[in-house]
Amino acid sequence: MTEASPLRALNRDVSLGLADDAVRGISPLALAIHRFLLWLRSPRPYLMIVGFTLFIGFWYLAVEVWKLPRFSEMPGPTEVVREWFSRNPTYGLSVFTPEYYLHIWVSTRRVAIAFFLATAIGVPLGLFLGWSERFKQYVFPVFELLRPVPPLAWVPLAIVMFKGSETPIIFLTFLASFYATALNTMLGVESIDVSYTRAASCLGATRWQVFRHVIVPGAMPFIFTGLQISVGVAWFSLVAGEMVSGQYGLGYVINTSYTMVRYPTIVIGMITLGIVGYVTSAAVRFVGDHLMQWRTRELALGGDR
Repeated sequence: MTEASPLRALNRDVSLGLADDAVRGISPLALAIHRFLLWLRSPRPYLMIVGFTLFIGFWYLAVEVWKLPRFSEMPGPTEVVREWFSRNPTYGLSVFTPEYYLHIWVSTRRVAIAFFLATAIGVPLGLFLGWSERFKQYVFPVFELLRPVPPLAWVPLAIVMFKGSETPIIFLTFLASFYATALNTMLGVESIDVSYTRAASCLGATRWQVFRHVIVPGAMPFIFTGLQISVGVAWFSLVAGEMVSGQYGLGYVINTSYTMVRYPTIVIGMITLGIVGYVTSAAVRFVGDHLMQWRTRELALGGDR
């Protein structure tokens, strides 16, 4: 090692520190825009476009050109787009009909309620499961016993336990979301290096202060990863619930369209479900970046720490 090596290391640390100070003064929105611009300059968006083009191209060729046996009854992309953007849709549902947006609103409202309840209950439960070994011994066996039970298996009990058609759907949507949130939160707490809690205790921190200032911030990346998974599985459960009960919603549209042989409307409902689900996941990710500004700054700096 030459004497210049420590100097280069020092200059690098100083430059990173100055960069960190500069990034610290930038708002979360500016950092999000910066990351978006970096994303645009990367090959990822263009590879994404290629992927969608290949998928739609295969769909078009298989259904409308080659007319493969397994795809003969499926609607092609031309028929779906024509129906989706028609002012006078053949099957009564398009972007120009108010009923289309009513279905989206009802499904989104149900998911929002279930997701809020799953977050409000699942995050504290996951924190205590990971923090307290005694609490975990009591609760986790019951949690693991019920977690593999699919939401559809709860349909009869949900109808018995809750009155009306709205509450059972929200309950079924809540279940899958709750398990994903609680489990990821617990794993986040267990991933924290025990040396951090010991160091905080040695510095005089109380158990509550360790929990508040070490455990909760340390588990935040896992929590928001779990919330992104949670909002996705909430949509899965919602569609299943709406197929069983309900008069509105995207799951109801898909199920009713199949019963009435409206195949283009089935595809419209599926694509709409994917778009709305993607937007909700992106919203959760944006909120997570805002609450974890230290992580946003780290990503903006490229993680060279």
